[in-house]
Amino acid sequence: MKTLLISLFGWFVLGCQPNSTAKIEQWKSEIVAVEQAFNDMAQREGIEKAFTFYAAEDGVLRRNHKIIQGKTDIAAWYNNDVRLGDSLSWTPTFVDISAAGDLAYTYGDFTFSYLDSLGQRKVNTGIFHTVWKRQKDGSWRYVWD
Repeated sequence: MKTLLISLFGWFVLGCQPNSTAKIEQWKSEIVAVEQAFNDMAQREGIEKAFTFYAAEDGVLRRNHKIIQGKTDIAAWYNNDVRLGDSLSWTPTFVDISAAGDLAYTYGDFTFSYLDSLGQRKVNTGIFHTVWKRQKDGSWRYVWD
């Protein structure tokens, strides 16, 4: 009986261990792939479409000292703000994920280019930060950018 109790306790303890390093690395790879697909969509189909598609329903953007909340408002903001010729690209340089695999964040470098009022190409660079949340269907959508 004592052996049975010790065995059950051992299985219980093992079952309560956080996810393995391999699982964490797998989830990080998912986030890197989602970031790449997000960036690729912005290049192919435009900034507004990509930021709308990858937004969670309750996603939040911080732009021009304002908070834009919800997928509908995000689409409207990009529809009004992004101009023909605008280009945005980014690459995450850091990815981390929760032990449960349901939240992640990335940061890295971005480049935004646009045509000014004289038709001259201007380029801005900086650092981005995105928070990702796994959705009920298993997909990843950003909740903060």
